[in-house]
Amino acid sequence: MSSAIRGTRVGAGPARPTGRSEPAPRRPVTYWCANAHMVEILLAAEVAPPETWDCPHCGQPAGQDVHNPPGRLRAEPHKSHLAYVKERRSDADGAALLDEALAALRRRRGEH
Repeated sequence: MSSAIRGTRVGAGPARPTGRSEPAPRRPVTYWCANAHMVEILLAAEVAPPETWDCPHCGQPAGQDVHNPPGRLRAEPHKSHLAYVKERRSDADGAALLDEALAALRRRRGEH
């Protein structure tokens, strides 16, 4: 006895709508990125399209104006773990945490 659903195959797409149902009305919306890639997506007819859409080719933002696409994303430099910690803590907070950790280490080692 097989557990496969009868009449389907691996990789099959969605079933066609039955005669009793109709797909929602859709409309194409076209976007262009700064690299001149064109992206066409289908949206529901009653939905307002977003101002930008991520280009699937290059990842840059794309807009609906072919002659004036949005600017490129600024690549932020890689931050180290220490840089993120310094954003959250002041130097005084860091010194207090270091003193606390050193005191705990000395207690474990039996030093006073």
